[in-house]
Order: sequence, then C-alpha cells, then structure tokens
Amino acid sequence: MLKATEKIWRNGEFIAWDDAKIHVLSHVVSYGSSVFEGIRCYETPGGPAVFRLREHVRRMVDSAKIYRMDTFAFSQEELANAILELVSINQLRSCYIRPIALRGYGEMGVNGTKNPVDVYLACWEWGKYLGDDAMAEGVDVCVSSWSRIAPNTLPALSKAGANYMNSQLIKMEAMANGYSEGIALDKSGYVSEGSGENIFVVRDGNLITPPLGTSVLPGITRDTVLTLAREMGIPIVEQIMPRELLYIADEVFFSGTAAEITPIRSIDRITVGSGRRGPIAEKLQKEFFAIVNGEKADRHGWLSPVPVREAVNA
Repeated sequence: MLKATEKIWRNGEFIAWDDAKIHVLSHVVSYGSSVFEGIRCYETPGGPAVFRLREHVRRMVDSAKIYRMDTFAFSQEELANAILELVSINQLRSCYIRPIALRGYGEMGVNGTKNPVDVYLACWEWGKYLGDDAMAEGVDVCVSSWSRIAPNTLPALSKAGANYMNSQLIKMEAMANGYSEGIALDKSGYVSEGSGENIFVVRDGNLITPPLGTSVLPGITRDTVLTLAREMGIPIVEQIMPRELLYIADEVFFSGTAAEITPIRSIDRITVGSGRRGPIAEKLQKEFFAIVNGEKADRHGWLSPVPVREAVNA
C-alpha cells in the first residue's frame, strides 16, 4: 500500500491525494494510452535532490511524441520545476516520483488523438525495490517464458503504460515460481532486460550490456552505470547477448531507477559467480550512492536540489 502524501500535481495545479481520479471511460483505461517516468529523490547533506531530473523529463516528452500525444501542454522546464515543487510541498527528504501523461475522458475508440492529454505528478516514500538485503546479497531470478516486445510492434524506446502489460507477465510468472524477478529474451532469443530493469554482465573484467536494438528501454540508470564504468576504466561492450552467457558470467546485475544497482546471485537456480555481489557491481554501487547521497561531488550535474519550504506557524 502506498504511503499517501498531501498533494498531487494535475495539469498545473496541486490537488489533494484522494482527488487524483479519472473517469472509468477515460481512453487510458480501455487502451493503455499513457506514458510515464520513475524518478528518485535522494536525501543529501544539502537537502533533498532529484536524480537526473532533466533526462527523465526529456524521456517522458519523447515517449509522448512517439505516441502522437501532440496536445502535451507543458514544456520540459515547466515539468521539471513542478516536480521539484511537488517534492517540496510534500516535505519529503527522499522519495520516488511518478509523472504520468494519459489520454483522458472524451471520445471512445482506438484512435485517441481527440482526447485530452492529462498530466499528473505524484511522489511517495519508497525503499529498495527488490529488498534491503538485495544490494549486497543479490537476488534470485529466472529467464522468462515471455519474450520482450518485438520491434515494430510496441516501441521499446517509449516508457508507455501499454508496454508494461508485457512486463507484468514477466514479473508475475517469476514471482509465482519463487523468483524475485524475470529476465526477458528478445524476439531472436537474445537477452533483453528485466520486467523493469536493464541488465549488465561481467565476464573477464568486461562490462557487457544488450544494445537498444534488443527491445530495451534506454534506461537513465543504465546510462549512469556506463558513464561511471568509463570513468573507472572498466571496458564496456554493448552487444547482443546469448542466454547462456548469463550462466557463465562472473557477475550479473540489474540497473534502474527503482532497482538502482542490484546484483543477481542466481539465474534459473544456477549460481552467478560467488553467489553474491561481485567486485565490479560493488565498485559501481559505491560510486553511484556516494554521488546520489551527496557524499561525493556531483561532477556531472545529475542532482537537482529541491527548494526548502519554511514551516508555517499555526
């Protein structure tokens, strides 16, 4: 159950959490016509700060454009400022942020271009997506029987609500069989991604990850991992990845806004490496968390400080 906050932003105004409702005949309900983002705000010594806000907002606007949401009424700057104000008004020190653009109530039918596009921003407290112990001990996952969406069916570069019906099948199957997460293969049988995470493999000191052409979302945390790895001198290879490479890898880990950098300790009950977090994942984790928690300088300008609101005396 989500821990409700005081306010949600809707189309330029702040409303009460319980007032953020849509009509059952809104286009999004029948046809899944929404795009969204997942963003984290971290507590730092200088106050709360949103991680890679500009990149997340840009990806959401790009996602909307792919789905012809031409009535998207807010600029990237307006959305970014609204997100910072939302966290501030809810007085959260750290949180998860969910922007959503959806086709609302109007006409009914597959074509939704005449329906209004409503934009909502919400935030709430949220801990580690795959569990607190997962960061060091890793998680047990499986290769899903469900394939990732194929090219020229649903656009994988768009973070769209409809795409996540595929993700739900991957996640539910994994959990029903006692795993924390599933890894999907693409239409050609090569490794794609998790239900909501990108994937990295370490083999002989090389950091390997599937390219965008294997139906993966262009993850913001994925890009962060690649940037940090380059700075550390870790060799990077973006290539198609056969399933069996997962079983003989020295390390495997997920990346994502929710998952952050989460090691994988077994795949299909085959132990990965030592069966817990490996040295490269640990090195990347330490650097990542040092930056987002404000322990190291924000050398890439990834953190957007949240304005501090002064308490109002009664």
